[in-house]
Amino acid sequence: MQTLEAIHKRCSLKLHLSKKPVEPEKLEQVLEAARLAPSARNLQPWHFVVVQGDEAIEELALAFSESNQVVREGSTLIMVCAREEDDVSPGGRPYYLFDLGLAVENLFLAATDLGLCTHPILSFDEDEARRILEIPEEYRVVLATPLAYPAEASYDEAAVDKLGERTRKDLAEIIHYGKWGS
Repeated sequence: MQTLEAIHKRCSLKLHLSKKPVEPEKLEQVLEAARLAPSARNLQPWHFVVVQGDEAIEELALAFSESNQVVREGSTLIMVCAREEDDVSPGGRPYYLFDLGLAVENLFLAATDLGLCTHPILSFDEDEARRILEIPEEYRVVLATPLAYPAEASYDEAAVDKLGERTRKDLAEIIHYGKWGS
């Protein structure tokens, strides 16, 4: 799959996920893609906690609301963390969030290329996730994503192919040349 094709196909699938384990080499490929992301001043502030196995995922699911129980469906859950103070600009802007976004998008595109599903989840009890996973207090737990195969019964190739047609603003609505009003 080419990069632009992966961008068009990538989505947060609201499918049921398979418990089929993600092969170690595929997991390594998506984590390597995240590692290779650019970051401000090349600080690479990210850390990824990979949670696998029904028991570990069930325990971590306690940190998620009822609306985010998709975390229970897959075989792998990745928690994305960073220390805020590791990546703040001299002007005080929190670049670590931007850097994590770049790493996560690389991870998502690599997963799409490998036929895996992802879904960014930002709403969870950060302190509970930190406690369960024994993440040091100075680290923020910023995002979670399942990494899984789609469940065969819920996977509709035609529906996935139509995702390139999903609703997006027209370029004319978001692009400004020279000045905002242009």
